[in-house]
Amino acid sequence: MTLALLTTKLYPPVARTDGVVRARLLTRLNAGLLAASPCNLSLVCAPAGFGKTTLVSQWLASIQQPVAWLSLDEDDNDSGRFLSYFVSALQTLQPDIGEGVLAMLQSSQVSAPETLLTMLVNDLADVSAPAVLVLDDYHVIDNAAVDDMLRFVVAHLPPTLHLVITTREDPQLPLARLRARGQLNELRAQDVRFTADESAAFLNDVMDLDLSEADIQLLETRTEGWIAGLQLAALSLQGQADAHEFITSFTGSHRFVLDYLITEVLHQQADEVQTFLLRTAVLERFCGTLCDAVVGLAEGEGQTLLERLERANVFLVPLDSERQWYRYHHLFGELLQQRLMQHKASSGSAEVISVNDLHLRASIWYERAGLDVAAFQHAAKAGDVALASRLIEGGGTPIHFRGVIAPVLTWLGSLDDETRNAHPSLWVMYASALSMTGQNSQVESALTAAERAIYGLPEDDSIRNLIGHIAAIRGLLAATQHDVQGIIQYSQKALDYLHETSTAVRTATTWKLGLAYQMQGQRAAARQAYQEAIAMCEASGNVFINVVATTGLGIIYECDTQLADAETCYSRVLDLAGDPPRPTACEAYIGLARTYYAQNKLTRAENYAQTGLALGKRIEMIDNFIDGELILARLKLVQSDSLGAARLLDRTAREIQQKNFIGRLPDVVDLQVTTLLEQGKYAEAAQLAQSHDVPLSQVRLFLVEGQTEGALEHLTTYYSHVSANHWLDEQLKTRILQTLAFDQLNDDANAQRCLEDALSLASAGGYIRLFVDEDRVLGQGKLQKRIATISAQGQFGEYLEALVAAFEEDHTGDADKAISNTAEADKQVQRAAELLLEPLTARELDVLTLVAEGLSNRDIGARLFRSLDTIKGHNRRIFGKLQVRNRTEAVAKARELGLL
Repeated sequence: MTLALLTTKLYPPVARTDGVVRARLLTRLNAGLLAASPCNLSLVCAPAGFGKTTLVSQWLASIQQPVAWLSLDEDDNDSGRFLSYFVSALQTLQPDIGEGVLAMLQSSQVSAPETLLTMLVNDLADVSAPAVLVLDDYHVIDNAAVDDMLRFVVAHLPPTLHLVITTREDPQLPLARLRARGQLNELRAQDVRFTADESAAFLNDVMDLDLSEADIQLLETRTEGWIAGLQLAALSLQGQADAHEFITSFTGSHRFVLDYLITEVLHQQADEVQTFLLRTAVLERFCGTLCDAVVGLAEGEGQTLLERLERANVFLVPLDSERQWYRYHHLFGELLQQRLMQHKASSGSAEVISVNDLHLRASIWYERAGLDVAAFQHAAKAGDVALASRLIEGGGTPIHFRGVIAPVLTWLGSLDDETRNAHPSLWVMYASALSMTGQNSQVESALTAAERAIYGLPEDDSIRNLIGHIAAIRGLLAATQHDVQGIIQYSQKALDYLHETSTAVRTATTWKLGLAYQMQGQRAAARQAYQEAIAMCEASGNVFINVVATTGLGIIYECDTQLADAETCYSRVLDLAGDPPRPTACEAYIGLARTYYAQNKLTRAENYAQTGLALGKRIEMIDNFIDGELILARLKLVQSDSLGAARLLDRTAREIQQKNFIGRLPDVVDLQVTTLLEQGKYAEAAQLAQSHDVPLSQVRLFLVEGQTEGALEHLTTYYSHVSANHWLDEQLKTRILQTLAFDQLNDDANAQRCLEDALSLASAGGYIRLFVDEDRVLGQGKLQKRIATISAQGQFGEYLEALVAAFEEDHTGDADKAISNTAEADKQVQRAAELLLEPLTARELDVLTLVAEGLSNRDIGARLFRSLDTIKGHNRRIFGKLQVRNRTEAVAKARELGLL
C-alpha cells in the first residue's frame, strides 16, 4: 500500500522579491556548482535564525538548474520515511527515479538499506542533466541509520547531482576528508551573518524603519548579524515611539533577547491572533481549514488570519506558490510551543484548551483528510491510546506496513505493560513493528505477552483477528529461518483466524504460503495460493504483492508446461511494473526470456533476458540475475560458442559463491556439464556432476559413456519421483532422455513410446529447444530423424512441422545466423535510440513490429495478451517518441531509423 506523503515538504520556500539580495553569498554557492574539481556537496551550517533556508531559496531562484527540495522534520528519523521522502523529492526532477525503491518500501518485505540505496544511486547515474537537491534542516535527524544512508549517498553521488544541506550542526559526514579533497563547499555562521550593509538594507528598505546609520550599526553589533534577532527587533521597533532608546536597551544573550522579543511581538498582536499563534504551535505545517479545526474558528477564518500574518511578516513561511500551506520559522515555532506548554492557554479571555485537546483536534482533521500517519502522531501526542491504536491498524493495512515504522515503534515502546495489556492489539503491533526492523529476538516475547493479555477473553472477531495476526508474525519468523513447515503451519492458522478486513496481513500471508508450497514442490497448492493472493491484490490495490504473486504464478505455469499462461502472467507483471519498468519486474522479463527460448524465439529471448538482467542487477542480494545469465549462456551454445558459454557460467558460479546463493548452484552446474560435454571434456564434466545434485546431468554422462542400462535405471527412478509430484516439466525432460537411451539399445518400441509421451507434454506449450538442444549434445540427429518420421505421419500437426523446421535451421546454421544478427540489430537499435529524445522500450518495439505487420490494435492485444486500452496507450507513446501522427508514419520512421 502507498504511504501518504505530505507533498508540501517537497516545495522550496518561495523567495521574497523584496528581500535583501546577498550577492556575496550567492557567488560562494555558485562556486560549488562551477568548481573545476568534483564538488557535489554544499553545506550551509549555522545556528538557528541565521537565514540558511532563505539564503538557499534565494540562490535557487538565481540559477538555471532543476531543483529538488526536501524539508526535514523529526518524524523523518524513521529511515523508511526518510528514504520515501528522499526518493519523492528526487522524482520531482524525473518521475521514474527510485520507483523500484518506493515499491520495495511500500511492501511488507524488509530490504537491506544498502540494496535500496544502490538501486537509487544507479537510477541517479542515468540522469544526464545537472540538478540540485536540497536537504533543509538536517539537524533534526538524530538516527544513525539515516546518517548512514546520507554517507552512502554522498560517497556515490553522480557528478550531475549537487547536494545542498542546511543544518544547525555538522552532519555525520567525513567533512575533513571532503574538505581536504576539495569536494566540499561550505558556509558557516561567520559567513552568513548579516553585514552592516545588509542589516541596513533589511531594516530600512525591507522593514521600512528609517533608522539612522548609528542605530543600524548598534543593532547590528548587538545582534552580531543574527538575522532572526534583527527581524524580531524590527517587528518590535514598528510599535516603539523611541527607536533609539529601544535599540540602546536591546542587550543580553540570544535566548533572553529572543524571549523578550517574543513577548513584545505577541503583546502587540490582537487577542485572537495571540490565541491563533499559540494553538497552531502544535502543528508542524498547516493550512486554513486545519487551523479552523485546531483553533476552533469559523470556516474560512484560519485562511484569513494566515494571510494577515504573512503580510505582517510574523515568521510565516509559505510552502507552496498558492499560499495554502504554511509553517512557522522553526525557531519561532519552537518558542511558541514552549510558551504554550508554560501557559497551556492563549492570553486574553479565550477559553482554556489543553495541549492534548489541540493534538486531538489535529488528529481528527488529519484522519478525515486521509493522512492517517499524521493523525496517528497527533493522537499519540494527545495521549489517546484507543485512537492511536485504531489509527495504527489503518483499516486493515497497518501504517507501519507502509514504511512508517520508527514513530510506531517509538510510541509503542514508550507505553508501559499495563497499558499494552489493556489493549492487547498494541502488543501485536509492537511485535509486528519489531519484526520489520529485524529485532527478531524481541518479537516472540511481545507475542507471548499478547497471548497472555488475551487469555481467557471471549473469542470474538477482534480476539480471533489478533490470534491470526500473531500466527502471521510467527510465519514471518519461520521464513527468516527458512522453516518451510513453520511458514505453512503458521500461515494456515493466520488465514483461519484473520478477519476479512485485515487485507494487508491476509494478502502477504497468502503469498507467503504460496512461496512455501512452491519451495516444497507442491505446485498445485502454490498455484491456488498465488491466485488467491492476486485476487486480493486486485481488490485492495496492493501492487507489490500483486507483482511477486503473479510472477510466482507464471513460474508455476512454466513448470506445468503451460507456456502461454506463463507468458500471460509475466506480461501482466510488466503492465503492473509500469513503463519504464521497475526493478521488481526483472523476474518477469527473465521468465518471458525462458518461454521465448523454449519456443525457439531466440531474438526475443535474448532481448528480454538482457532487460531482465539489467533490472535485476539494480537490486543487490537477489538471485534473479542467475536465470538471465543461464538463458544467455544457452544462446551462446546455440551459436556454437561453447567457450563463451563456459566463461559466462564460470562468472555466474563465482557470483553465486560471493553472494551466498549456494542453493542456486546446481542450476548453473547442470548447464556447465552440458557445455563441457559439447566441448568433449567428458572427464571434467563427470567430476563436476558427481560433486553436485544434478540427476539429469548424471544421466547425460551415462549416455555419453555408453552406460545405457545405468542411465535407464536412473531415469526410471527419477521419472517415478517427478510423476508422483506431478512435475510436468521434469517428466518432459526425462521422457526425452529415455527416448535417447532406448534408441541406444535399439529398442524402437519404447523409444517411440517415450518420444510420443514427450511430444504430448510439449505440444500445447510449443516446446522446441528442449528437443533440439538434447539432440545436439547427445542424439547426433536421432531425435530429429524420429520426429521427422512422426511428422510425416501427420501427428501433432503444425507443432511438429515447426519442430522439424527448427531442427533443419539448427543443422544448416540458420539459427546461428539469427543469433549473430542480434548483436548488429542491437547496435542499430542503439543508434536509433541516440536519435530519439526517449528510446522505445522492449514492449513498445514488440507493438511496433506487429503494427508493421498490419495487425489491428485488437489483434496486437490478443497476440501480446494485453487489453485494447493498453495497446492504444503503447501506440500513443510510440507516436510521441517517434514524433509522428499515425501508424503509417510510425512504420516509415521506424524503418528509416532501422528499428524494424
